[in-house]
Amino acid sequence: MCAKKIARLASKPEDFGMLNILPDHILPWEDGLRTNGVFGEYEWWYSDFRLEDGWNLVIIFFSQPVTAATPGYKPSATFSLTCGEEEYYESFAADIKNCEFARDHCRVVLSDRCWIEGDLNKYTVHFENDKVKAHVELVGNAASWRPETGHIFFNERKYFAWLPSVPEGSAVAEISAGGKTMTLKGTGYHDHNWGNTGMFWLMHHWYWGRAKIGEYQAITSYITARKEYGYEHFKIYLLLKNGEKIGDDPNCVTYAQSDAEFDPVTQKHYHKTIVYDYDDGKQHYRITYRAKEIIEYFTAAQANKNNASATAGPALLWLVKLCKLAPSYLRLFGNVTLERFEGDTVVECVEEQGIWEQMYFGLDEDV
Repeated sequence: MCAKKIARLASKPEDFGMLNILPDHILPWEDGLRTNGVFGEYEWWYSDFRLEDGWNLVIIFFSQPVTAATPGYKPSATFSLTCGEEEYYESFAADIKNCEFARDHCRVVLSDRCWIEGDLNKYTVHFENDKVKAHVELVGNAASWRPETGHIFFNERKYFAWLPSVPEGSAVAEISAGGKTMTLKGTGYHDHNWGNTGMFWLMHHWYWGRAKIGEYQAITSYITARKEYGYEHFKIYLLLKNGEKIGDDPNCVTYAQSDAEFDPVTQKHYHKTIVYDYDDGKQHYRITYRAKEIIEYFTAAQANKNNASATAGPALLWLVKLCKLAPSYLRLFGNVTLERFEGDTVVECVEEQGIWEQMYFGLDEDV
């Protein structure tokens, strides 16, 4: 009988040594290019901004597609701007000959109209085409952070890595869309993801969210590995107050999900309520996400209603069907509530609007 494949968050001293990184000390090169264009690799730099008057902006830069079927860099970027009924979705496919990727810090240049650059504290994010334009200056209000090494190992050789370079920051955005130009302030977030094996071969699904809730900032995630990795669950949690860490020990987190809802587009269930309860014996906080609406989605089998670049090619669709995969993505909008307890009594309750996501690679089934 074959040994059960193992999935684990890399946290041993030898893991830090192998990756040449330090516990609780992050350097700018960690947000630079980390892949080499080898088959199976992927990498992206994600930034989102909750701005005045209800505007939400998300800009993502990719060195190669998450579902790349061939080796080599194939850079692109996506743009999402929403506010109520107003929605703007754009994408940009770059020629690698015109691109620049730095390894010593975050610098991704796809053209003179599309780039991101930063040093773990200050970032400039720019996306522009003939329809929209956004230029954002982001300054971090909290130090860069990662859960242990930031790497989840699957059978020790395959991995998924994640670095929240700016857990929360102050943002100023100059935006042109729909015939109007606005300068908006708000809160921002930036992270960096990469790996050496397609995520749909490693993970079944995840929920991820970040929120600024009054004086508090939170990053939360609940990742479920595929069946061959024992449906292993990973709880990732960071809670800050005014930029100072309150807690990040996953062993102190209890996760719960409820109010299952079926989305007819992705053919998946998602939970309208998800809860992260943090209790280390000295302090007790509860963060609850309550979804109001889906603001963006895509599936591998059809074009995203908002982003045609998400359409998969015939070869990938055949492979997805053969392997019983069903990649899909939901970006959710709703209220995020933080409660602080003393004993069984809620002594503080703060609520703000937020955005979070569900990425679902497997079939729709209970796990």
